[in-house]
Amino acid sequence: MIRRNLMAALAAALLPVTGLPQDSSDIVVAQIGPFTVLPAPDPKELNEGITAALDEINGRGGVQGRRVSLVKLDDTYTFDGFRQQLGTVMAQKPVALLTPLGSATLKGLLDSKLLDTTDIVILNAVPGASVLRSPGHPKLFHIRAGDEQQIHKIVTHARTLSIRSMGVLHQNIPIGSSGLASARSAAAELGGIEIVEAQSATDAAALAQAAKTLAAANPQSALVVGAPKFSGEAIAALRAAGVSQQIFSLSYLPAPALMKFAGNGARGVGLSQTFPNPMGATLPLQRDFRAAMRKVHPTLTDYTTFHMEGYITARVFAEAAKRSRSLNPSGIAQSLRAMGEVDLGGFRVNFAKSNLGSNWVDIGVVSGDGKLLY
Repeated sequence: MIRRNLMAALAAALLPVTGLPQDSSDIVVAQIGPFTVLPAPDPKELNEGITAALDEINGRGGVQGRRVSLVKLDDTYTFDGFRQQLGTVMAQKPVALLTPLGSATLKGLLDSKLLDTTDIVILNAVPGASVLRSPGHPKLFHIRAGDEQQIHKIVTHARTLSIRSMGVLHQNIPIGSSGLASARSAAAELGGIEIVEAQSATDAAALAQAAKTLAAANPQSALVVGAPKFSGEAIAALRAAGVSQQIFSLSYLPAPALMKFAGNGARGVGLSQTFPNPMGATLPLQRDFRAAMRKVHPTLTDYTTFHMEGYITARVFAEAAKRSRSLNPSGIAQSLRAMGEVDLGGFRVNFAKSNLGSNWVDIGVVSGDGKLLY
């Protein structure tokens, strides 16, 4: 009896972020992320989107008559922390892990072959660096368009603007080096655009020096690739170094966060987007998303792409689970591949040919008041 009470207390401490106690008949999913260390709101916003979707799903009867319960754990932005928390959560038999975050953590996950010995399927890891997707892993499914696709879109857009050179300021982590390689590959494919690189660590002195290096090269445009905080500070450093040309960055950097880092220097920056505008209302998906967010998070008024990403991830999981013959990790994986194209209301996902579910990429431009204009 004492042991049972202790286990119940542990389960309660680990979560129900959906606001209801976990039941033995629940379908359990997990989110392991850097909730206390990463100096950016990404994991929190992903979680808010996930919980909004799960409230909507459970309000409609759940999946196959069962409620979906979310367990949330903090990995302190390290692979060791992630591995420890994954071991902890497996006692609750989750069928899927949603939106793990961090290029070093994800690379550690793949390099250690941890997925080979863990009965779990991962849906939508962040970021989408090529090094994390090729060859990837059969249990790792990506919803968001990858960095390679985002960067190809950016370089293509630059070519249409008759830009002939692009400076790439990249962080010295896998997402950065992989992003540089993608920029070079896209430039070689399209032709007529020169890539100039500068690598940097995250400290202010290194960023300032890298920004000065690119400013001295005087490219016609610049691309920043790295974690959100790095990207925001790098753009601020480029502006401080006198770079007034068009700057681009990837979808991990929300426009409001960029405004906090770069102030007026954020205006005109192009940010690739891998999901529809979270503040829009044209698509049925956007309307469903906003209604779900208003119900579960009524104090929030500005939604980010990470909110939308978390919401879509939970929706895709539910669609696969509804079609699954066996509500276990292998059954979810089989269902993801077998369900073909799924239209969530203007955003389509299809894992029939590979573990890469979406090619959707757009470019938004940050306005003077911090809005993202599509």
